[in-house]
Amino acid sequence: MPLKDTPEEWPVNETGTPFRGAKTSVRTDRVVMPDGTVATRDYQVHPGSVAVVALDARDRVLVLRQYRHPVRHRLWEIPAGLLDVPGENPLHAAQRELYEEAHVKAEDWRVLTDVYTTPGGCDEAVRIFLARGLSEAEGERFEVSDEEADMELARVPLAELVRGALAGDLHNTCLVVGVLSLTAALAGEGVQALRPADAPWPARPFEA
Repeated sequence: MPLKDTPEEWPVNETGTPFRGAKTSVRTDRVVMPDGTVATRDYQVHPGSVAVVALDARDRVLVLRQYRHPVRHRLWEIPAGLLDVPGENPLHAAQRELYEEAHVKAEDWRVLTDVYTTPGGCDEAVRIFLARGLSEAEGERFEVSDEEADMELARVPLAELVRGALAGDLHNTCLVVGVLSLTAALAGEGVQALRPADAPWPARPFEA
């Protein structure tokens, strides 16, 4: 039997939404367990996200340092953002985020990996792209606000980010998963073996 996650849905006999926010909400489901008992499960409903490991010609990754209030930390991260529209093409969203957060464009895009960030309490799905062939984007810089107005931008060697992740110095999910996945790809079959940028994404279906 192949080692592969498989879709499955247990019966829900009651559901409600006790909280709705600007981008996410909280859902409460009464889920029927295999033995017939019913358990309450609360979880965050999330539109989904994209993130970008942008690798330059010197094997440096573009990273941003941003304050994250829920964890009371300023974290080093890779460019990332929400899927703003249901069914939005994730590649287009990733290209938008790279432009808005770093004013950078890329010639070569591939899917690096797909993850559920916290499947025990949130249905967020993230597609992490690898972007190469970087150059500065044309036009005016995107005007940022709130926490993004205080962001720092840097290009850090891939190996240094891997060391930081393994040492417990870097904690952002997308950064850690992204740089470790890229390192594994480079040590294995190479980035040419990665999925194309428009590969299907069952967690967040989209139109090409």
